[in-house]
Amino acid sequence: MTKQNSLSETVNLMRNHVSVRRYTTDVIPKEHLLEIIRAAQGAPSSHFVQAYSIIHVTDQEKKNKIAELTGNQKQVSDCSDFLLFCGDLKRLEYACKKHGIAIEHDTLENFMVAVIDTALISQNVITAAESLGYGGCYVGGVRNNPGQISELVRLPDKVFPLFGLCLGVPAKRNEVKPRLPLEAIIHENEYNEEKYLTILDEYDQIMNDYYKARTSNNKETNWTKTMADFMKEKRRLHMREFIERKGFSLE
Repeated sequence: MTKQNSLSETVNLMRNHVSVRRYTTDVIPKEHLLEIIRAAQGAPSSHFVQAYSIIHVTDQEKKNKIAELTGNQKQVSDCSDFLLFCGDLKRLEYACKKHGIAIEHDTLENFMVAVIDTALISQNVITAAESLGYGGCYVGGVRNNPGQISELVRLPDKVFPLFGLCLGVPAKRNEVKPRLPLEAIIHENEYNEEKYLTILDEYDQIMNDYYKARTSNNKETNWTKTMADFMKEKRRLHMREFIERKGFSLE
């Protein structure tokens, strides 16, 4: 296989990502899961701090409880493997203790590094999993009840849950959602907001056609309408207090 062919396979895989919420009863072999995560560790990390941890939830009662706490998301209970992705500065605290140094973790910058590091490795996990024929679905509903979930999996201070990832053998795959056109997200040299008036009209038509034609949950709507409905409300305001309890005042 040439390097070009390999690149094409990877690009095609990434462009055809869909969220998978229905799984067969097949179980992902543990060696596959470990190889997926090992490969995902190749993700970049700011200053190589690797400020993340993954809680592999295998206990079915815990999975059922997390499904309830995330908004009764059945895929959490049904998936082969549920991974809870956490920002983690606790391990760095231990690294500092080895050298008699008090960790200065409580800054917005360090918090952002942990969030970014966690997001980067999680994207690698889903890409690696899909390359092996598995499918998955991210679960931001973890932030509905981060305190209770933290207690359930015994997260200490300086470790906070960000989102979950369900993985399994797909029983059903949805159609790929059309993403924003490249012109909407690429700005050359300077940010250009004037182009949105035209681009968003065109994208709304594309998404309206998609929603009407898809095989399940078809509806009459578009992207800007769904975004406006989503962004008109403040959400998860409890997160600031929760993060402070975890040891982050975000100076």
